[in-house]
Amino acid sequence: MRKLTAIAVLLTGTFIGVGCDQGSEDPIRIGAFVSATGPASLLGDPELKTLEMYVEKINAEGGVLGRELELIHYDDGGRASEARRYANRLLRSDNVDFLIGGTTTGTTMAAVPLAERSEIPFISMAGAIEITEPVRDWVFKTPQTDRMAAERILQDMQNEGIERIGLISGTDSFGRSGREQTKEIAADYGIEIVADRTYGPDDTDMTSQLTRINNNDEVEAIFNFGFGQGPAIVTRNYEHLGIDLPLYQSHGVASDRFLELVGSAGEGVRLPASPLLVPDALPDDDPQKAVVQGYKQEYEQRWEESVSTFGGYAYDALMLAVAAMERAGSAEPAQVRDALEQTEDFAGVTGIFNITPEDHNGLEPESFRLLEVRDGRWELID
Repeated sequence: MRKLTAIAVLLTGTFIGVGCDQGSEDPIRIGAFVSATGPASLLGDPELKTLEMYVEKINAEGGVLGRELELIHYDDGGRASEARRYANRLLRSDNVDFLIGGTTTGTTMAAVPLAERSEIPFISMAGAIEITEPVRDWVFKTPQTDRMAAERILQDMQNEGIERIGLISGTDSFGRSGREQTKEIAADYGIEIVADRTYGPDDTDMTSQLTRINNNDEVEAIFNFGFGQGPAIVTRNYEHLGIDLPLYQSHGVASDRFLELVGSAGEGVRLPASPLLVPDALPDDDPQKAVVQGYKQEYEQRWEESVSTFGGYAYDALMLAVAAMERAGSAEPAQVRDALEQTEDFAGVTGIFNITPEDHNGLEPESFRLLEVRDGRWELID
């Protein structure tokens, strides 16, 4: 994985806009802060790579509104304090027209007040529901919410006749929010949480938590809500303990990298994810099929590594911003913000977006596809 220093990088491609004077207008500045290194690098590294390659591609195809895109990015290392510092620099010193960032919920929320105060459109790539609920005028997000992920899992548990579960979750912002959402809606699906344990971001063994959950004879399945290394450790400990119960994970681990980390221990794990992990399993008339196949092919050819849903969040953020600018006919922040709220049936990697003034995410729980690990590969279940 590349080592990135916390410096701004300006990316411009070959500008070929027909009938446009390259020097006639300043570039449209896209500011980004991502966790390309640190504990969330599994998420942030593919996000940054995605932004880099598509800014280059868009510029090579003529830019947006006859103007180049200029990507200015910083690596926050997964630290909220750094995210706030870099977001402030992007907004106040770099004078960006649009902000993309927040690999994690914690880094996103550190920047939210700054974007709101600066009145610059901001699209987050993090999952917690608190990012867009309640609605904030200038803040949007591309992943489904943690509540939607919980709904998708609990629905499957209900279909499987599971009524009592053990919940284990990370204590980071993503894990805490997912735990809260799961606890809030479990009863709606006739499910009772009879064991509830947590682990910290630096924990390297979750045997104790899993043993306590497994010792509860009422538990019929276990659901882990977390991201990064934690869920992989949970899965390996799960196999080591010989726990014979269904194991569900959240969308926080939806990548081929998770399969590499867990090996045979992942067999049978279920989770909600975007169709990016199983693009060829989609029917030909699915409006997302061409999008996810194209993104997967371009990313893997460019970087020679497996695609991940996290990079897909960055793809959707950039493409939603570009589409909004084109609809608005302007990069002026207020016009772009208004255009984002008029997004209809936008086929992205993550789902079909329908963004409104009342919904700054624009996705439904059904945008999640339910996957299961079979023979070390992702398989589409529903």
